[in-house]
Amino acid sequence: MAATTIPRNAFYAQSGGVTAVINASACGLIEAARAASPRIGKVFAGRNGIIGALTEDLIDTSCESAADIASLRHTPGGAFGSCRYKLKGIDQQRAQYERLIEVFRAHDIGYFFYNGGGDSMDTAHKVSQIAEHLGYPLVCVGVPKTVDNDLPLTDCCPGFGSVAKYVATSMREAGFDVASMSRTSTKVFVLEVMGRHAGWITAACGLAGETAAEPPHIVLLPEIPFDEARFLARVQECVERYDYCTIAVSEGLLDASGRLLADMGTKDAFGHAQLGGVGQQIAQLVKDKLGYKYHWALADYLQRAARHIASRTDVEQAYALGRAAVELALSGRNAVMPVIERLSDSPYRWQLGVAELKNVANVERTVPRDFISEDGFSITEKCRAYLAPLIDGEDFPPFRNGLPDYVRLQNVPVPRRLPEFTI
Repeated sequence: MAATTIPRNAFYAQSGGVTAVINASACGLIEAARAASPRIGKVFAGRNGIIGALTEDLIDTSCESAADIASLRHTPGGAFGSCRYKLKGIDQQRAQYERLIEVFRAHDIGYFFYNGGGDSMDTAHKVSQIAEHLGYPLVCVGVPKTVDNDLPLTDCCPGFGSVAKYVATSMREAGFDVASMSRTSTKVFVLEVMGRHAGWITAACGLAGETAAEPPHIVLLPEIPFDEARFLARVQECVERYDYCTIAVSEGLLDASGRLLADMGTKDAFGHAQLGGVGQQIAQLVKDKLGYKYHWALADYLQRAARHIASRTDVEQAYALGRAAVELALSGRNAVMPVIERLSDSPYRWQLGVAELKNVANVERTVPRDFISEDGFSITEKCRAYLAPLIDGEDFPPFRNGLPDYVRLQNVPVPRRLPEFTI
């Protein structure tokens, strides 16, 4: 007679800035976990990321219908709430790590899935270490996500393809607007996009134009130190040649000394400098030095929430990585993260692989120099070949009364079993 499988529950949480497709990963993961019954019992989601685990604020996803879980695939944002909360070293915050294991033990959690970027993969790696140290049987798997596209060992990161599609589309459309009005009105348009240290999103704006005459005429990447004189000369050249100039700039633009132009002097919860307003700074510089009338725009949350124009490639990869995380956990792979491996550019073909969390955590991938033109103001054909497949295809959400029809889950809480814990 076969031995009876005793199911253990799973914990899933979302961390860091959310995306248009992070919920697609949640959908793939939850659906795969449900299909894996009886090896996996329930999937408990942490309300607001790892904070939900520390405070024992868990959500019972088994209360959600199959239809609502399926609807996560086309819903932006973080369905269970996210957070910017970084666990420090185990020696510094041992009580918090022990609390996590205490909560997992109380709810018989044997699988830990953390959906996020570099800091989140660091957290997942540390949780696997403390579980091993304390002798608690826990399989930890990271699920990649970041619009910044800066995780190593994966061809691309879920969330990036959709942001890239949005900003390239926005730049192309804004370019038509500015060109229409440039003779009597605006001469310069600046679009500020996300990207603290890595300029992948800014580079994606370069997809909008297929010739030097088409927007964007200039991209300003954090990988290339900002040279005011060279920049102003290029702006003037574009206006004289095309009658207008469009510029894409990363929020993380640096000057020659390595200083962030938009450093506000404060830090976020991950310890990163808070940024804002570099687009306005660049636009005002053009006005002050060259006298051109300008407009500037800050894509901000719009770029990462734009599920209505998500990349089909991005959606498919996000969903596949969620499912792959469960498959890795069930096969006993611990402290790993599923990744995308590119097989070819055209046609674009990819497959799933796996990376060790210890090789992913706290490693940041920036735009390679050969993806950037010699003068630093545009992208190369090699970069275009890399980026183009990631924005390919449409995956429109259902619409109702003219607007996207997104799902809001019940998020039923799991009864607490432990004393209150303050973080």
